[in-house]
Amino acid sequence: MQAYLDLLKKVMETGEDRPDRTGVGVRSIFGHQMRFDLSKGFPALTTKKLHLRSIWAELLWFLKGDTHVSGLHDYRVKIWDPWATAEECAKFGRQEGDLGPIYGHQWRNFGATQLPDGTFQKDGVDQIQNIIDTINTNPHSRRLIVTGWNPKEATNVTLPPCHTLFQFYVSTDKKLSCQLYQRSADIFLGLPFNIASYALLTHLIAATCSLGVGDFVHTIGDAHLYLNHLEQATMQLSREPKPLPTLVIDPPITSITDWTPKQIRLENYEAHPHIKAEVAV
Repeated sequence: MQAYLDLLKKVMETGEDRPDRTGVGVRSIFGHQMRFDLSKGFPALTTKKLHLRSIWAELLWFLKGDTHVSGLHDYRVKIWDPWATAEECAKFGRQEGDLGPIYGHQWRNFGATQLPDGTFQKDGVDQIQNIIDTINTNPHSRRLIVTGWNPKEATNVTLPPCHTLFQFYVSTDKKLSCQLYQRSADIFLGLPFNIASYALLTHLIAATCSLGVGDFVHTIGDAHLYLNHLEQATMQLSREPKPLPTLVIDPPITSITDWTPKQIRLENYEAHPHIKAEVAV
């Protein structure tokens, strides 16, 4: 995970201080890319311990097309709760806990018809299933793309998608790679989750399609460090990285939605203690 630490250091040393929508303020750069060879280990941050259950549960929640926090609460995960309060949901005419057309909706029901009560028909595009079907029938396609950014619906949620588009690539030796474009990255709190989540997604799609894994390429637009995270970032940069762990997924699978967090684990994950920091909402 040296690539992540290099980005953290770069932003601290060369980023510009800017205002942001939360009022906290950020130090930011624009345009950065990292590459992780998934065959050499799982890119879970080791300079601070990650809450892996939250990462696994959130990704599987997305893949099921779920957009209500109750699906996360089933696994005692509350990372989306700040945006699911009664006050936030009421801004869009939704009940508490209903996050609206966020990632799961866009991935599994893109462009669906919205009903008068604010819910959606199941008549949209299932982008995830389309990806799996295309990989199985035309693996060298250059159209293995999923978009989470729907301009029509981006203003109908409290937190529009930060990771906005990803593309898969199948090599001739049957290894699956993924490149993500992320418009906005909270480097200290969010980015380690994003890296691990998309690495896991690549593994899950590869397993579903009987492929090996190649690279995860992470391209970022606005890479920023909140100004109230500078002390924590300095502490993290003082720590020595540990060897990367190995991802283990228990088969068999019949569908991308059949996975549960209990089937996913990291072997030999050793990390420095967690570093607490406040989320900017």
